[in-house]
Amino acid sequence: MNLRSIDLNLLVALDALLTERHVTKAADRVGLSQPAMSNALNRLRAMFEDELLVRTTAGMKPTPRATELAEPLRQVLRQVERVMASDAGFDPTRTERSFTIRMSDILACLLLPRLAAARSPDARISYNVIHLPPSLTIDALERDEIDVAVSMGLEHSASIRSETLLRDRMVCLMRSGHPIKRGKLTFERFIAQEHMKVSISPTDLRFVDDVLAERGHRRRIRLNVPHWLVVPHVLKSTDLLAVMPRHLAAVLMDDGLRMEDLPFESAPFDWMLYWHRRYDQSNANGWLRDRLRAACSGLS
Repeated sequence: MNLRSIDLNLLVALDALLTERHVTKAADRVGLSQPAMSNALNRLRAMFEDELLVRTTAGMKPTPRATELAEPLRQVLRQVERVMASDAGFDPTRTERSFTIRMSDILACLLLPRLAAARSPDARISYNVIHLPPSLTIDALERDEIDVAVSMGLEHSASIRSETLLRDRMVCLMRSGHPIKRGKLTFERFIAQEHMKVSISPTDLRFVDDVLAERGHRRRIRLNVPHWLVVPHVLKSTDLLAVMPRHLAAVLMDDGLRMEDLPFESAPFDWMLYWHRRYDQSNANGWLRDRLRAACSGLS
């Protein structure tokens, strides 16, 4: 295929078609008329010698070739956007730009209110927050699918930079009227209680369950949930305990909840900021990293 003959607008249309899987919706997505998008699809089919999208009773479905194209296509278009954007003249108060950040719901709870509040009134910058498993986060940075990541303990090559954003430690949260408040939270009383656990949290396993296992103990998990949002509501109506990062506990705390230190030694840990070394000198990426540092600066 001769690259000089490729119309970049066709690749933009293909990305929209593979995302929406609907000609009219894809046309709306990129600002084309429906006939123009249909024409683009016909040209794309000729270019790739493949149907790309086929009609079924359940709607339009991508062919194996189209599925194969989807991810590298998005990466190519993202790189083109970066090339066309003038990083040297980056002005956060004037630039219309969307940054993609990987962070968990814990970190979103802590950082997004501060990050959003720090925007200039006339800024046109937006944030797209996604939650990837730790195992996929470094790959996403390598493939330029995300601008930065906030996580902990990620193993990475020399192409990925990292720095400490925030020091944290694990604590115990319970309802204010919990019977355990009538005495000290000893190790024996902690182990005897029933617990609530968030299954997606690596901090629970690494800094609590592993520590207890080394001492020959384990928590009595009565309730295992996939999200942090439900934790405070459940704790207020039960005698369950939950362990969590102290900064998150501080955000969730109100008159109905109380925080206690863990009755055993649990090492502190760091929330880390990760980015690719290709953006070491990027004004835009550097601005984003500064905003995240500033969002963490008031947390103690």
